[in-house]
Amino acid sequence: MSETMHPEDEIFGKFYDARLMGRILRYLKPYWKLLVLSLLFLVLYTGTLLLGPYLTKIAIDQYISAGNLDGLKLVVMAYLGTVFLGFFFLFGETYITEYTGQRAMHDLRTQIFAHLQKQDMAYLDRNPVGRLMTRTINDVETLNELFSTGVVGLLGDAFTVFGIAGAMLLLDWKLALVTLAGFPLIIYLSRFYRRRARDVYRESRLVLGRLNANLQESIAGMGTIQSFGQEEKAYERFQGINTDYRDVLLRGIRYNALFFPVIEVFSALTIGLTLWFGGRLILGHALLPGVIVAFIQYIQRMYTPIRDIAEKYNIMQAAMASSERIFALLDTEEKIRNPLVPKVPRQFQGAVEFKDVWLSYNPGEPVLRGITFRVEAGEKIALVGATGGGKTSIIAALCRFYEIERGSILVDGVDIREWNKQDLRRRLGLVLQDVFLFSGDIAGNITLGDPRISEEQIHAASRRAHIASYIEQLPAGYREEVQERGVTLSQGQRQLLSFARALAFDPRILILDEATSSVDTRTETLIQEALKELLKDRTALIIAHRLSTIKNVNRILVIHKGELWEEGSHQELLARQGLYSRLYELQYQAQEHGGNGAHSPVG
Repeated sequence: MSETMHPEDEIFGKFYDARLMGRILRYLKPYWKLLVLSLLFLVLYTGTLLLGPYLTKIAIDQYISAGNLDGLKLVVMAYLGTVFLGFFFLFGETYITEYTGQRAMHDLRTQIFAHLQKQDMAYLDRNPVGRLMTRTINDVETLNELFSTGVVGLLGDAFTVFGIAGAMLLLDWKLALVTLAGFPLIIYLSRFYRRRARDVYRESRLVLGRLNANLQESIAGMGTIQSFGQEEKAYERFQGINTDYRDVLLRGIRYNALFFPVIEVFSALTIGLTLWFGGRLILGHALLPGVIVAFIQYIQRMYTPIRDIAEKYNIMQAAMASSERIFALLDTEEKIRNPLVPKVPRQFQGAVEFKDVWLSYNPGEPVLRGITFRVEAGEKIALVGATGGGKTSIIAALCRFYEIERGSILVDGVDIREWNKQDLRRRLGLVLQDVFLFSGDIAGNITLGDPRISEEQIHAASRRAHIASYIEQLPAGYREEVQERGVTLSQGQRQLLSFARALAFDPRILILDEATSSVDTRTETLIQEALKELLKDRTALIIAHRLSTIKNVNRILVIHKGELWEEGSHQELLARQGLYSRLYELQYQAQEHGGNGAHSPVG
């Protein structure tokens, strides 16, 4: 089982990247007034932190030493006032910052989703769903932590440290210099810790990626693991990666367990040094006792942001890494673009024409080779051939899920590259064998949220698709909840529901991709009746395994190895004794031996 990681997952951020930060801040630009207010609250909160110890100094030196209880009461009231003001300013700063961050991240998530909707299927083939979800949800949430804790927290820490240093210098510059003497060593230790923390963070992210990949793959393939009795091997593989992850995290814990006590020791030594030097000044009548008490409070408040450096550093680094991955996604160019001035046929009829169409999913490996055919408006054609021959690729090219390399595809005489993509696809009704249903209710799965489809149209489409009787028996009818991917519905019910969806949208061109296989005989009868309604007065391209689906079409196209090998009616192709005839014989023999043909080569 593979444990490889995508290159983007190995992007590790710097502690600070001005280029990335500049791009991030663009999302905050619409909310700059709120940011200014948040910074104002932050400055005022820092002011309350600085004012508290100074009031303590005044209380001791001016009122307690003089026995002035009235003055002491006023200072105590002022001190309590700073506490309540500090609470108000901190609440305001925290709420506004979080509110602004959530608004900005909402905008960013919306932009990412809109960008993903514009990408072609080749991009989605290269990028697994889990990775794209991580970019849209996890990485964006990491950026939100940057706003709410990282940047603002660092600014608050900087205001606090420099503010306290300035306050101590104003109170007594000699004692302040003694108190701050150990800071160069603390800065050095912080840098040492930061480098070690960075190495642990990078290694932990790599091992976590391997752990997630192994867990996802093992759970998804649990049936295979159990079928071949490989539980022990899978357990050992997971246990090995899990142990590596534990060891990396324990190494980080050791660094934290060493760094934080060292900071506490420095804080205690600084307080002791302040008491010793300040005590000498007091004995020499060069300093008042309240100054030392204020200094001790300032020291305690100064070391708090230093202790928080670990959390702030990891948040900043993770945010830089997440932003780099997010912007790498957003910088991916849209491969299939709408024309500046789209063309629309005067009257949409539904004719389709392929002219020497070549298509490759991987460079140099064409899956379609010079495909040429025409489907008149209202005509029904079938695409048959061995699995992997290129039938579904023809449909993907027509829907413009992939960009063709050579040739052209015309819909009512207009090249699909000159159509607006969304307008073109709204004219096409795609019904797949593996029907995708969304979480929500049945009505929502028929309309896909399109407000132009009325309740009456939903009911009419359901009746024509022969699914209305089933829906109306449900407790909530058309409002019955549909679980993820429609797991509570049978294959046939999901298929009929997809027919109702196509009928509700009423496309002129209908595409059926293996839409009637893997169902029982009774359900197939309902599907055949629904198909008659669905195909009426429409152009249809049908990929099907079962001959009952294609025997009444106007023409059959035999696709083999990406090329159009044969074309004609059922009887004409049998008479040629070519590839279609051989495929037909293989299916007929399968049916003679009790098979239903659902997995025959004709498809």
